[in-house]
Amino acid sequence: MAEPPRARAPQAVLFACGQNSIRSVMAESLLAHMFPKAMYVKSAGVKKGELDPFVVAVMAELGQDVSKHKPTTFEELDDWEGLNFDLMITLSPEAHHKALELTRTNAADVEYWPTADPSGTEGNREQKLAAYREVMDGLLLRIRKRFAKGGAANG
Repeated sequence: MAEPPRARAPQAVLFACGQNSIRSVMAESLLAHMFPKAMYVKSAGVKKGELDPFVVAVMAELGQDVSKHKPTTFEELDDWEGLNFDLMITLSPEAHHKALELTRTNAADVEYWPTADPSGTEGNREQKLAAYREVMDGLLLRIRKRFAKGGAANG
């Protein structure tokens, strides 16, 4: 059976993970650079973390500067601007549970994209960077597939 056609493209997307320091930061930057004026994109975490320097390094390889990103929790985002998103994409189990809890009273769709946390990778700097690149590449593929016009990657 074919999938039903998707509703209109989301206007506001929230990416969420555990601490808003690695995965959701990457995803926010990737989508925002792909569609700079087409949609509002933010990220948040269940708990507040510190921006991971390896994220800054691998995103810089794509020409994307995330060095000024300030990790934000769901609660902080809600206090500052409300959770007015029509799509929440969760990248970790704890973020998924939090998003489902929040959407009981909010009309947002929630999609779960299980994404590995590269911060526990052992090894030297290059081995760690390779793990972060792998996560970034996986997110980029999912974002292209999910948000590309007509379901095909552009370019």
